[in-house]
Amino acid sequence: MKNRRNVLTNAGGGGSRSTGKSRALDTNVILNSERTEAQSENVKQNCHAELADLRTVERSENRIASRLSLLEQSSLGETLRAWSKSKTVSASVPCRELPLTLARSRNKFVGMILKEIPSLRATEGCVAIQSTNAAPPCHSELVSESVPRYERVSNVGQTLNQVQGDKNMQFVRKCLPSLRAVGFTMAEILLSLTIIGVVAAITLPSLTGNINERTWNTQRKALYARMSQAIALMPAINGYGTLKEESSAGASDAVDTAAETFVTNGLAKVLKINNICDSEHLEDCGITSNFTNLTGSSLDFPKTLVELNPMFNGNFTSVENGNNVTWSYSQLDTKAAAFETANGESIAVFYNPGCVSDLDMNYQYVQAKMCANFIYDLNGNKGPNTVGKDIGFMSILYPTDSVVAAPLPVNNDSAAGSYQAAIGACNKMDTESRLPNKDELSAIFFNKNLVGIKNMYYWSGTVESSTYAWSQNMGGGNRKITDKTLSAGVRCIKR
Repeated sequence: MKNRRNVLTNAGGGGSRSTGKSRALDTNVILNSERTEAQSENVKQNCHAELADLRTVERSENRIASRLSLLEQSSLGETLRAWSKSKTVSASVPCRELPLTLARSRNKFVGMILKEIPSLRATEGCVAIQSTNAAPPCHSELVSESVPRYERVSNVGQTLNQVQGDKNMQFVRKCLPSLRAVGFTMAEILLSLTIIGVVAAITLPSLTGNINERTWNTQRKALYARMSQAIALMPAINGYGTLKEESSAGASDAVDTAAETFVTNGLAKVLKINNICDSEHLEDCGITSNFTNLTGSSLDFPKTLVELNPMFNGNFTSVENGNNVTWSYSQLDTKAAAFETANGESIAVFYNPGCVSDLDMNYQYVQAKMCANFIYDLNGNKGPNTVGKDIGFMSILYPTDSVVAAPLPVNNDSAAGSYQAAIGACNKMDTESRLPNKDELSAIFFNKNLVGIKNMYYWSGTVESSTYAWSQNMGGGNRKITDKTLSAGVRCIKR
């Protein structure tokens, strides 16, 4: 165009008036041509834009088609295709609007259903599922818990609502249970609570028992430590109180203040004691009137030394290896007393004011060597009041250089046998079990009714030599050194 203008300009330099008119006409033609070319350029640009939009739509449709081809291969697609063969098809929603519908839906499950229906593209319509007696196979996609929460803005959402509300459709009950209310029935809740209750009833007693056992063991060891320290501070254990026998049968002039005086003037000075009770008021100090021994028998609580063990009275004669061996001592029966410690234990005391020291003898009775015997209840008169649990015993032997023996016997005897067999039997139980030493075995004899032990010789763990060890007669109270190869009873204790 610029070349044309230059030509006209050069030509107009020396022409006539007619030539000027011709120039004006040519100029109008050129201007019109320019306008046409500009319009053509705009049309061309618009066409390019429309073409670009068409290409974008084509790419989008290609992506949608590829996704549809992948999703149609799933088990849900097969099911929906089977449904579409026997169900009516309506064109209430054109399938070209499906991408817009999908964009509005926030739930992928609805999108999967829309894209899985193969007849949507072929019929330009959407499937409306109607009632049928056929029960299609169940699929995990249909029973997804997310189904009730999708945004039902599509035609398929309306279809699923119809399916959910149709009570005559068998597959609603079979394949779509989670489309209904999600939750537990009252029967399921009651069944769960019943199972929890049964499990708790089985496990809680053993759990509580283990906790109590550890608590009692801790209290028992603490009491033993305090009592050992208190006895060590006393210059002598014997000689407390007044013990006078009645002058004649039926007389009321007997005096017995031994046990109560031992507690008041002896133990109370070296041990924190809150309350002291005589034999007639043991319950006031938390002593139970009856208890259960290791064998499970119910016994009345003893109130005198002879009630504790009848062998604390009289002269004793034994026959060993064909020889009569006589050993006697003077022992009057004494009444028990009781006290409560600052830590809450209730303790009954059985006292022998005439106790003697250990003599270097191969054969001896142990009754006279006991100065005091304690039966303790770790929690007062509260349950279970059972030996080996909250109830136990400890014995003080010898008036000077006293020994505090506090064995914790196991419930049953092991098989009788030699000394080595007895050691092996205790080792097999557990690492906490062992044979009692001779003083601990004597303490078991003093409290034989609490333990429920047989009237026979039992091995102790105290060795006299390579061939002899000490044994204790639970029937009469005598203890002696015994050949290790001989047979005797076995009762292990806990450390």
